[in-house]
Amino acid sequence: MANPAGVLELNVGGVLYTTTSQTLEPLLSSLEDNPKDAKGRIFIDRDGVLFRYVLDFLRNGSLVLPDNFRERERLRREALYYGLENMAESLAPATRGYITIGYRGSFQFGRDGLTDVKFRKISRILVCGRVQLCRTVFGESLNESRDPDHGIPDRYTARFFLKHSSIEQAFDQLQEHGFRMTGSCGSGTAGMSSSDLKPGVDQEENRWNHYNEFVFSRD
Repeated sequence: MANPAGVLELNVGGVLYTTTSQTLEPLLSSLEDNPKDAKGRIFIDRDGVLFRYVLDFLRNGSLVLPDNFRERERLRREALYYGLENMAESLAPATRGYITIGYRGSFQFGRDGLTDVKFRKISRILVCGRVQLCRTVFGESLNESRDPDHGIPDRYTARFFLKHSSIEQAFDQLQEHGFRMTGSCGSGTAGMSSSDLKPGVDQEENRWNHYNEFVFSRD
């Protein structure tokens, strides 16, 4: 049922919704022949509870689901029914796999007993794993210049690195794509003596180096 202001009332499997014709525009043509309920609302014989996520997608152009949402496949079928291919694609089962993140960094300690401790310095964040999986997770932030694509559709690499040097940002990107850390390791070394350093190179910063790797998996 619609009023002059373009507001639509829907009955989806017994659950009532109110929205606008503008929001529902991608579905309107497919609903023209749908029956009406006793109140004149458009009746859709589908899952009424899951329709809230369909409506959210129509409003925002993206899908945000609650933590531990357990009905992805059912919702994907609903999206296909309504012809929302982009929504259905976002709900497709995630590819399982592993991605390893590694970085070499350095520490700088206070000099002469002072407490002017500086934060870690990370020169580069390395990315290892299946190429397509790495691209999906890191997108435009992935630098592939040291391992160009040679036309092999499904291969592994240990030569990608990130365009940024924020390890927490890398972790966030992995978490947003459903990865969880399953292991990590690290090592530290005492670097060269001060007599071996080039002029202008900080002695303390180059004395203590460390390398760390973090393994992430998605089931």
